[in-house]
Amino acid sequence: MTGPDFDYFCKLMRDRSGLVLSASKAYLVRGRLEPVARAAGLADVEGLLAKLRSGATDALIRQCVDAMATHESSFFRDGAPFEQLGKTILPALISRRRASRRLRIWCAACSSGQEPWSVAMILKENAQLAGWTLEIVATDMSEGILTKARSGLYSDFEVRRGLPPERLTRWFEPHGGEWRVLPALREIVSFRPHNLLQGVAGLGVFDIILCRNVLIYFDVERKREVFVHLDRALADDGILCLGSSETVLGVVDTFATAEGARGLYRKVNQRYAVA
Repeated sequence: MTGPDFDYFCKLMRDRSGLVLSASKAYLVRGRLEPVARAAGLADVEGLLAKLRSGATDALIRQCVDAMATHESSFFRDGAPFEQLGKTILPALISRRRASRRLRIWCAACSSGQEPWSVAMILKENAQLAGWTLEIVATDMSEGILTKARSGLYSDFEVRRGLPPERLTRWFEPHGGEWRVLPALREIVSFRPHNLLQGVAGLGVFDIILCRNVLIYFDVERKREVFVHLDRALADDGILCLGSSETVLGVVDTFATAEGARGLYRKVNQRYAVA
């Protein structure tokens, strides 16, 4: 699957979502767009690509972007970032926020919600945060995946992926053959649509930003754009957490590795240690 229509689609996905595609990903494009083509009443993926190039509705473009997005997530995914959050990041921020007794955290590209719910558990389990104003803003560009995230409903398979039994029974309740997040977590988490390429207007300033396992799909130019936005949204003494395969090195010079912590970054002009 090559040609002008495919090239146009690759550019469209890059501009709309940051996702970088090439001819080597043609099999992936076909597999993910076939259901979209059928739903749109088109004969095949080639017909869908032609329609996109000739002028499709914004709704159809959003469906294609959503279909191409990777929505892989699990509770406490990769482990180490959440251990760092509980043992090093929070203690340092708690010390610096004692006057305001308020913490704001942004989970960018939150997918089906396991990450923000995991963060919420860590916050709620920290006795020093009792009585604090806690807010977790979870965003994703996919309305469909946000609907699942907001529901707080997960299958038995999903909750067993990374969620210890004691946390499952503490923070979830059985619900129609699935598990539902309890209100104690729901009260501090909100979900909203947001595209990382479209700035941070209206989001406010955050003490911690988690932007994990999404920038690996972007080219350097789009990564640079996102880091500019993240810099604007992060408090001067805040912490940025990236995925294990992601880095600011060679992309921007506005962030530096936080002392003694892999995957954590601070604003380059700030000298606050993680712990």
